[in-house]
Amino acid sequence: MFTRVLGGARVALLAVLLPCALPAAGGGPKITVLGLFKDKAVVVIDGHQRLLRDGQRSPEGVTLISANSTEAIIEYAGRRATYRLGQDIGSTFSSPQRSAVRIWPDRSGTYSIVGSINRYPVDFVVDTGATFVSLNRREAQRLGIDYQVDGTPGRSATAAGYSRIFLVMLNRVKVGEIELRNVRAAIHDSDFPKQVLLGMSFLARVDMRRAGQALELRRKF
Repeated sequence: MFTRVLGGARVALLAVLLPCALPAAGGGPKITVLGLFKDKAVVVIDGHQRLLRDGQRSPEGVTLISANSTEAIIEYAGRRATYRLGQDIGSTFSSPQRSAVRIWPDRSGTYSIVGSINRYPVDFVVDTGATFVSLNRREAQRLGIDYQVDGTPGRSATAAGYSRIFLVMLNRVKVGEIELRNVRAAIHDSDFPKQVLLGMSFLARVDMRRAGQALELRRKF
């Protein structure tokens, strides 16, 4: 678990240009996505090209909720649609179904689930006390993460004292049907923690609630 981390991390910006038409609901504008970037998107709205940043509303009433190099969430008339590379939104601006997963506790009350990091299988333990997704050095090596080269060194306070860590950015972290991109992680340059911790750098980006004894995670839109 982490209480303080010293050091920072840099995030690379990626851009992908891929035209994709987004037909809106009846009477709505015709929207075409021309470019996807981190925190902004290039769209054509009824023939007018706009560069929208996260939270920006166009003169036509189209709002870019969020964008990265692989998807954009666009809102019009109070309804949202999500575009991902290689996938059409559909024919209407309706509220999308949110991916969800339920995690059940074992006899000790631990919430564990099989997921993946950068498409490699990983056994996660849900830990709301961990600031980041957290791995030990052997797990990082198994996943091909060269943390001493790509990571930013720092220290964290644990129950056993201060520990040397490296902050890295994971390309993909997936649990059930929920996959997030660019998730910050802490690699311990030791054998701690014994299991991969699904910390708040992932959990804070999903809706998390109790469903009876189960812990339910839902993707935010």
